[in-house]
Amino acid sequence: MLKVLIPTLMLFPTTWLAPKKWLWATTTSHSLIIALISLTWLNWTAETGWTLPNSYMAIDPLSAPLLVLACWLLPLMILASQNHTRTEPISRQRTFICLLISLQAFLILAFGATEILMFYVMFEATLVPTLIIITRWGNQAERLNAGTYFLFYTLAGSLPLLVALLALQNSTGSLSMIILNFNPPLALASWGDMMWWAACLIAFLVKMPLYGVHLWLPKAHVEAPIAGSMVLAAVLLKLGGYGMIRMSTILDPITKEAAYPFIVLALWGIIMTGSICLRQTDLKSLIAYSSVSHMGLVAGGILIQTPWGLTGALILMIAHGLVSSALFCLANTSYERTHSRTMALARGMQMLFPLTATWWFVANLANLALPPLPNLMGEVMIITTMFNWSPWTLILTGLGTLITAGYSLYMFLMTQRGPVPEHIKGLTPYHTREHLLITLHLLPVILLVLKPELIWGWFY
Repeated sequence: MLKVLIPTLMLFPTTWLAPKKWLWATTTSHSLIIALISLTWLNWTAETGWTLPNSYMAIDPLSAPLLVLACWLLPLMILASQNHTRTEPISRQRTFICLLISLQAFLILAFGATEILMFYVMFEATLVPTLIIITRWGNQAERLNAGTYFLFYTLAGSLPLLVALLALQNSTGSLSMIILNFNPPLALASWGDMMWWAACLIAFLVKMPLYGVHLWLPKAHVEAPIAGSMVLAAVLLKLGGYGMIRMSTILDPITKEAAYPFIVLALWGIIMTGSICLRQTDLKSLIAYSSVSHMGLVAGGILIQTPWGLTGALILMIAHGLVSSALFCLANTSYERTHSRTMALARGMQMLFPLTATWWFVANLANLALPPLPNLMGEVMIITTMFNWSPWTLILTGLGTLITAGYSLYMFLMTQRGPVPEHIKGLTPYHTREHLLITLHLLPVILLVLKPELIWGWFY
């Protein structure tokens, strides 16, 4: 754990001491080396569940893929942010990179924590850099409104969790994930226990987000700069799913009955947010709502509490993290050239930029779960386990899959096909940096087809 955490912390002095000319190159290469070192976590040799560097930090097959995803994203965020921050004073550029580094450090500490309270503190700490990135580097005037939504939704959801954790500490005497798994199941029967169960999960459901408490997400995504959108889509939404998987082992007896309304909301959310995507004109907003739709499937898979559901949820979280981040990068490259997020104003780009149209096509096919990509693996596992739980769910999940295919193809056709308008004929060609950025997103997705057991978790 320290072999990645210490180099990450050493990025802070690197960022402030690097000469102006070499700032972006140095931080990108340094963070890319950290990302490559983190891949060693996927080489699983232990026969037991956890590998413990010390009593507070540990890795297991559930947290390892998410940790690698968090590390993999930092060089990509730095690559993506070069263009829109280069006009700023050098001190602000350094501050921006430091915020991204601090976000990675908090995420490593959150996914690696064995104490639930430490996980909670790091879960909340990720709020601060994200909020500063959205409110300071966002594009439009509504960014302060988006920041307020983001802050208050998350805080209102996670305050009951803190109270619930203190109550759990009081009754069991420990908040260590390793020890709590060996405790006898809690006898939860009263209404008070129901309230405690809801308090434990609502913070994570808001973060995912579940349909109904999702309104902060499209606002935050649309107003955030590209690095903010990437980290929100790729890693911060996964904190919610990870927390739910960790907490649900403790809450098990009551989940079978109490989870019904949340599963219904998650499934209904797939249909509703997919339908919203079909009538979007704003490119970033469409990708943001598609994230809510995919996370609804993940929430359903986790709440059903079967090995297949949990495996499918983890696979879909990793695959969606890479694919939605790639889509945001592509949307940003289009925005940097046309200065508009309206899809109808950037039609016919395939004629001008054929290679970029290929990236759009691959990313959209991955988003609609094309076989044999991991997105399909995760979705099929969750849909199968849901069908086993109740055959009626197939109507909602099947319709959701159909709508996903519809809006993904709609997005591709609206942005890439059609006649080329006069006003976009003089656009700047795409840079090698941008092609590298998309390659580093989509290559892992394609390579995971060859070895999917890396992201199965312990559930096989």
